[in-house]
Amino acid sequence: MIPARRPVQRPADARLLVVDRRGAIVDTTRAALMDHLRPGDLVVANDAATLPASLHGIHQPSGSPIEVRLAGRASLAREDLRFSAVVFGAGDWRTRTEDRPAPPQLADGDRLALGPLVATVEALLGHPRLIALRFADDPDAVWAGIARHGRPIQYAYMEQALALWDVWTPIAAQPVAFEPPSAGFALDWRTLGEMRRRGVDFATLTLAAGISSTGDAELDARLPLDEPYRISRAAAAAIQRTKARRGRIVAVGTTVVRALEHAGAHSGTVVAGERLANQRIEAHTRLRIVDAILSGTHEPQESHYELLRAFQDDATLARVTVALEARGYRSHEFGDSVLVERRDRRTAMVA
Repeated sequence: MIPARRPVQRPADARLLVVDRRGAIVDTTRAALMDHLRPGDLVVANDAATLPASLHGIHQPSGSPIEVRLAGRASLAREDLRFSAVVFGAGDWRTRTEDRPAPPQLADGDRLALGPLVATVEALLGHPRLIALRFADDPDAVWAGIARHGRPIQYAYMEQALALWDVWTPIAAQPVAFEPPSAGFALDWRTLGEMRRRGVDFATLTLAAGISSTGDAELDARLPLDEPYRISRAAAAAIQRTKARRGRIVAVGTTVVRALEHAGAHSGTVVAGERLANQRIEAHTRLRIVDAILSGTHEPQESHYELLRAFQDDATLARVTVALEARGYRSHEFGDSVLVERRDRRTAMVA
């Protein structure tokens, strides 16, 4: 597939590939999304706004230039100033992550000067590029420093540097995501209004979406990292009502699937609260909450694709990949979309 190279969230020619519960494939336009939603469905989106999580600076012990990409936290609390981060040597997004030089040798206690901020390496997390770090200043200074000095994380397939507004979805609220929950780029207020007119409900949750690529195969195999999330009482109640009337839960993006399936893993019921999603969703995962996913297009080697294997079998997903490539669908965060229903297990058993 061809990567979308320009930061246009809702291009007029955006496409949508629909896969129903029996594995049938329909090629259509994203403008026709509402034709594939039903009265009684509940669409759930991630309202996390995206942080400028790429911070350039200096590794003070060696004096070497570095780029720190904030990648995770244990909570959504504003006062929590401990992060996991991926560190690169000199350079920026214009070089492919796979080709970026390694950082200088990092050790516990190293200080990193990141613009107006100073962070301390608290631990190496099993890989020379992955660290736990803590900022030394008070929360007001840290968040202000990140806002002034940081840039959105981006990759070399883009044609231009991203502005922060390029990576905020139309429903963006609390800035806690490290990369955008980009499936939400497909939404706009007109679509939400049309949902309401057609009897489709809408709710949001907040999950601190992590990074999608580190440029290192060993590290990429560990993605996604743990991600904190919050589900409101209103959202939990909407999910319960939808389940009671046998409507579908349609997740906008892999982050929503991860949050809802983590929240409902034990009882099959989503309870409001703040938790840490630490599970992997793969082919063998039994989905208990989500019935369909609206997502970007993903290559088979990506962690997002692994999650799609919980919705459809490998043979169907292989046909999807062929269809996406044959029809010229665009990939990555500003690309086209797929709407994939959870497969009918009875049909799968008969097949």
